Amino acid sequence: MGDRGRLHVSGELAGVLEKIEALGGLLDERADTAEELGRLPEDTARVLLDTGIVRAEIPLSLGGYEFAPRQLIETVERTSYHDAAAGWTMFALQLMTGTTAAYLSADASAELFPDVPNGKYALLSGHGTRPGRAVPVQGGYRVSGQWQFASGMAHATHIHSAIQVEGTGELRVLAMPKSQVTLDGNWDVLGLRATHSVDYHCTDVHVPHEYTYVATTDTPVNGGAIYRLGLVNMSAIGHTGWALGVGRRLLAELKRVAAARTGSRGAAVDTSQFHAEYATAEARLRAARAWVNDVWQDVERSLDQGRLPSTEQDTLIRLALNHTTSTVYEVGRTVHRWAGSAAIRRGPIDRFLRDLGTGAQHITSSPVVLQNCGKWLSGAQPDARWSFLDLT
Repeated sequence: MGDRGRLHVSGELAGVLEKIEALGGLLDERADTAEELGRLPEDTARVLLDTGIVRAEIPLSLGGYEFAPRQLIETVERTSYHDAAAGWTMFALQLMTGTTAAYLSADASAELFPDVPNGKYALLSGHGTRPGRAVPVQGGYRVSGQWQFASGMAHATHIHSAIQVEGTGELRVLAMPKSQVTLDGNWDVLGLRATHSVDYHCTDVHVPHEYTYVATTDTPVNGGAIYRLGLVNMSAIGHTGWALGVGRRLLAELKRVAAARTGSRGAAVDTSQFHAEYATAEARLRAARAWVNDVWQDVERSLDQGRLPSTEQDTLIRLALNHTTSTVYEVGRTVHRWAGSAAIRRGPIDRFLRDLGTGAQHITSSPVVLQNCGKWLSGAQPDARWSFLDLT
């Protein structure tokens, strides 16, 4: 079973970040190709995986790095700064691979993660909402369903999907080979085009019981304290890091535009209004990042003391993600307003704005989640608890 003691803080963070940073030029260079393909080129995905970014969320007991939450946020933030689609793809693979490794039975995880240090482990992609149907049979379930938004599926070997057990209504998550589902190939979108977030389906596929786990579990089979966060809170880590990285890159790009245009005739970037709005955007992004750090530092302290997150901490995790995403969206509006033609021609600003517009639509940052946070914080539902993204 997972160690219910202190939170593991990995010594591998600096090395992983250094490797990610070294790929910045390559990711910029390959971004247009990735959009045309609708996925990361295989060699790009491979060098990103070789940085250890997915290994970062695999339990230490299986040969992973088992980064702490703020370490994971930083790895996603740095990757997303260089390429929003690459960051999204990698944190999706990171999340689903790491949680599968933590929550599956010992026998199943041993089969899927035989030699993590040498790169021999399953990569999982899929979707955790809108569950498929699971009919209990001898030794497991007959699974049928259709799922959406399988980010990173082009690079996955296995599927992560939510299922609902017929008769009991129990929600579980499965892991099964990608060859057992049909990919619908329908990722035709404006933003995050290179994430290959396709829909997929299957009919009456047998999944052994040991290759499933209870979707709401906060008790890891492998790994330590971080996996007590549960699946939804683990998901918030990646989405938060992604938004921070995208916001920082957009401001950096606007700064480059301003440097190139300053002093030219009628340059909008020479006005006091531009300077004030840039400063405001910078302040908002830094404030959001500081609050993210504050929220997760408090959660890490609880995990390190052997406790589960409280309802207040669960609420603030969701609220910090929602706030960060909306803040970065507003930063994007500022960048779009002042970047002029750089915001409409093919290039980093155009691509990052489109990716931000799509990423900000994710269910974890929806208005309903924000409303639920307000219900608990305002005292309207003081006895309610979180069940995924619902307050019940």
